Amino acid sequence: MIQRKIKIPIRIRLIIATGLMISFPFSLFSQADLKDSLLSEVTIKSAVDYAIAHQPRVRQSLVDEETVESTIRSKLSEIYPQVNFNYSLQHNFIIQTSVIGGNPVRLGVNNTSYGQFTVSQSIFDKDVLLANRTRKDVRLQARQYTSNNKIDIAAEVSKAFYDVLSTRQQIDISNENIVRIARSLKDAYNQYKSGIVDKIDYKRATITLNNANAAKKSNEELLKAKLEYLKSLMGYPVSGSLNIVYDSTRMMSEIQLDTLQAPDYNARIEYRLLETQRRLLQYNVQYNKWSYLPSVSANGAYNLNYQNNNFGKVYSNNYPNSFAAITLSFPIFQGGKRKAETRIAELQLQRNELDIINLRSNINADHAQALAMYKSNLQNYLALKENLALAKEVYDVIQLQYRSGIKTYLEVITSESDLRTSQINYYTAMYQLLESKVDVQKALGQINY
Repeated sequence: MIQRKIKIPIRIRLIIATGLMISFPFSLFSQADLKDSLLSEVTIKSAVDYAIAHQPRVRQSLVDEETVESTIRSKLSEIYPQVNFNYSLQHNFIIQTSVIGGNPVRLGVNNTSYGQFTVSQSIFDKDVLLANRTRKDVRLQARQYTSNNKIDIAAEVSKAFYDVLSTRQQIDISNENIVRIARSLKDAYNQYKSGIVDKIDYKRATITLNNANAAKKSNEELLKAKLEYLKSLMGYPVSGSLNIVYDSTRMMSEIQLDTLQAPDYNARIEYRLLETQRRLLQYNVQYNKWSYLPSVSANGAYNLNYQNNNFGKVYSNNYPNSFAAITLSFPIFQGGKRKAETRIAELQLQRNELDIINLRSNINADHAQALAMYKSNLQNYLALKENLALAKEVYDVIQLQYRSGIKTYLEVITSESDLRTSQINYYTAMYQLLESKVDVQKALGQINY
């Protein structure tokens, strides 16, 4: 078959080339951005720092801070003089006629044009006064909400990181266990071939090896899910991979915690948030009391007034006027609205004070619960650490005795199972202890951003 070359018109080739030239830099930028947003190594510190910078919840809080800042500027802009200009050009098809002294008289001309410069200055306005007095606390509240989200994210990422390490440790234990079982299986098979034991031993070893492989596969699948969860907490790109790096010796040295520390209410961001809210509510009570005061403003205008029956000469005659005035606005009766709104503001302040009392109780309860869990996990960790050393010693002794023909293979399986269980329990307890330490530090208000 003869293949024909398809000729592409020059115009189409130019369009394709232009499109490639335009899209190529963007593709390079997107690849560079993705590369820059990935971590070569992920430690617990880098994971938390990355989450603080990239987690959508934190970034939303930063957007909220900018929104609050813009809102404050918008409110405070009313402090300054407000200058406006209005313009109109009007043609009257039918001019208004009035009867004066029994004679119909046309009022106006066919064409009018109107220009107005106005200036107003607020002298006293409760909305502007409230915005001016509360701006610092409003900004502080926005920052505190951001800090609260950062603290929550840092604690969640830390605990998820330890959870990943726990699962990875179980996989490592499974790998060690598989090596031991494979060695035992080989010994049992050789002894069976030599006629020392029957085939039950190596069949038991085969069953144990299959179970170990299944447990390893299960943990590997579970690890994938936990890594994706950690990514979501960090705000990490879905296509990126996490190269988890940790120092187990350093982690074990960081287990200890001063259990005699008492909770400090002011150290908790939730308490500081409620205090900021209380000050804002106090301003709100005052604001509603200011509603009994009049609003005062100064204003003035300069008006350009052009009139002419001939449209082409509409701007030939100007009849200007101007004025300046002081405006006082005072609501006399609103059906009890001001009194009701003042009472609502006072009740909201009272409720906030009860929230503070309730939070103090919750902080004490959170600290007591977190500390109790930490102490319980610490005792469990110390006991399991000793159990691990004993299980390893027992396994080594029974393994030697089995090879010497003193112990049965059932005892080898039992000791191996005890060793594997002790290893898993030990590392699980260690990471649970580290997670409970995070809870204690959060309860004490020691995690701050």
